[in-house]
Amino acid sequence: MKILGDIVSPYVRVCLVTGYEVGLGDRLDLVETDVRIATANEDLGKLSPIAQIPVLVTDDGQVLHDSRVIVDYICQASGNRALMPGEGQARFRVLTLQAIGQGIADASVSYRNEIAQRPKALHWPAWLDRLQLRVETALDALERNWADELAETTVGSITVAVVLSYLDYRFGHWAWRDQRPALSAFHARFAMRPSMEKTALPTP
Repeated sequence: MKILGDIVSPYVRVCLVTGYEVGLGDRLDLVETDVRIATANEDLGKLSPIAQIPVLVTDDGQVLHDSRVIVDYICQASGNRALMPGEGQARFRVLTLQAIGQGIADASVSYRNEIAQRPKALHWPAWLDRLQLRVETALDALERNWADELAETTVGSITVAVVLSYLDYRFGHWAWRDQRPALSAFHARFAMRPSMEKTALPTP
């Protein structure tokens, strides 16, 4: 299977980490793919109408896009559904945790795109402040309300761990660990998993 994307992207890395967690990591071939907010990647557009990473091309030629779809596919293809409960309250709790992690990724990646790709004269400070507040608010909620779920290895905790690593990589000066000892301990523990080490981010 081929996955098109960039390892720094939390959306891409969460797919790779999931692959290793279910035993399919060595079958996922990462094809480095450059995307920019104001430039269309025509090759990617031939595979996905939204032309965003990640895109997964399965061994039988099926094309999937959106990290949540790809993660679900990887779990099913492996025959291991432990990362995503099949039904009931546990399933929706895990999916909600995944959505919080995804929301942090959305806000932080948008922040990064604003400061790294948009001309400085066009930066919108109020929008940047709103994005950072969204991240901070979500982190506070994780600290207060999600300790039990973060103690389990699921698509939810994987997503949170990956996006926390992204914050370290892109926004170390935000010091997200301050006043969040439980979340910090979770990340320190999860970062030692082989799936995280095998998908380690490059040196900035």
